[in-house]
Amino acid sequence: MSWPRRRTRSTERRSTTPGPAPRAARRGGGASRCRRTWLGLAAACVFTLPLGLSALWAPVAHAQTPRYAFAVIANVVTSQADEPAAQRLIDAIGRDPQNAFVVYDGNLKGSSETCSDSLYDRRRTLLEASRPALVFVPGQRDWASCGANGSGAWDPVERLDLLRQTFFSDPSTLGQNPFTLTRESEVSRFRPYRENVRWQLGDTVFVALNVPDGNNHYLNAGGRNGEFEDRVIANGFWLEHAAEYAKRRNARAIVIFIEADPFAEREERSDRFAWLRFGHRPRDGYLEFKRSLVKLADTFRGPVVLVHTADEKLAHGFAIDQPLRNDKGARIANVTRIEVALREPLIQWLQIDADMTRRTPLRVSMRDVPKHLPLLPPTLPPLLPDSSEPGPETPAMPEVSSMPDVTEIPGMPQAPDVEPEAGASAASGTAPAPMPAPQPGVPNPPDASPALQPSVKPMPWNQ
Repeated sequence: MSWPRRRTRSTERRSTTPGPAPRAARRGGGASRCRRTWLGLAAACVFTLPLGLSALWAPVAHAQTPRYAFAVIANVVTSQADEPAAQRLIDAIGRDPQNAFVVYDGNLKGSSETCSDSLYDRRRTLLEASRPALVFVPGQRDWASCGANGSGAWDPVERLDLLRQTFFSDPSTLGQNPFTLTRESEVSRFRPYRENVRWQLGDTVFVALNVPDGNNHYLNAGGRNGEFEDRVIANGFWLEHAAEYAKRRNARAIVIFIEADPFAEREERSDRFAWLRFGHRPRDGYLEFKRSLVKLADTFRGPVVLVHTADEKLAHGFAIDQPLRNDKGARIANVTRIEVALREPLIQWLQIDADMTRRTPLRVSMRDVPKHLPLLPPTLPPLLPDSSEPGPETPAMPEVSSMPDVTEIPGMPQAPDVEPEAGASAASGTAPAPMPAPQPGVPNPPDASPALQPSVKPMPWNQ
């Protein structure tokens, strides 16, 4: 995935400050001429710089940009009866060799299922069967609502601790081809927050945070709201750290995964004595998160993409807009939201494909599990946590075909000081090979034009 190079005050000053032409430039030297015009002709300069200097400018070449994809699923398993179909869905996603990783964006259990230890063990084994690396983002039903009677009346904080021990005990992702994550628990001050992670693929930094639905587990009871207040501080630190990390690594974009919709309108539950509240509105449990997101967008200044689930089903399975505003009501132009609400979560997933040879590199589409793909046998390891024997061979299936309804996000709005370089859309003549599973410290790929996409017709914010 490639994004426009961020402009800074120092680069603008160097490009606009007048001065005497270098001696090599007066003689027609190619190296100085490239340094003077690199903002506009970076691709051409690669061929005119001497061999020793061209290596320093290699990142601006576009010939060997990668191609990869990642999948997003959520709210898949609501009961034990859904487990075979969930196995089938994960297997179908893994059959696409372009998928570098999968994100399960919250709610691995149903609201009426008990939050028992055995259920967590069973669902972890289900996710471990994923062929690509899988990143699990905890949702409301996974811990925050475990205090309800239907879920067993557990202590949500205690269940969150068990969730961390069950799903986030290893330094790597889940799945059969895991890669190493950077967890916030590596910071001594935030040792408990193993679910907050960061990884990098190409020139994009990915972040996952524990921000559940249900008003972010904000409690109205008197006294200190300890779990909420401590997690708000941890999440704010992790977003600030991600912005600084992306700047140091010269990343072009940040993608953030959470489960909750922080922009949804929330009405207070009506009761017999509501008139005594004199128009009191419930406290917004996502206020601090949105302020941290505004701060991140101001620090990083590059494109920021927020991916989260929605309560209500969407016509196309997802929606793209820019709802984030600062305290003064001004829209934050470099933050784009992808809202996910699949119509059939058991047989559909959201796929985001990145191909730097296209004019619009990033495409969002909804994929369906092929109808002829059979259910996996119920005795496979994903449903038998204690079994170490391999299951029967999965029936062969042709590669998943592209869906006709593909949404492109061309020209994602940028911050005022972000300007794409000329020639950024140059494409190579040959298609690159599929990219393997990402590893930590992967060097940034060559530059390419920015993109993300709307669907059949452009979104209002992109007209």
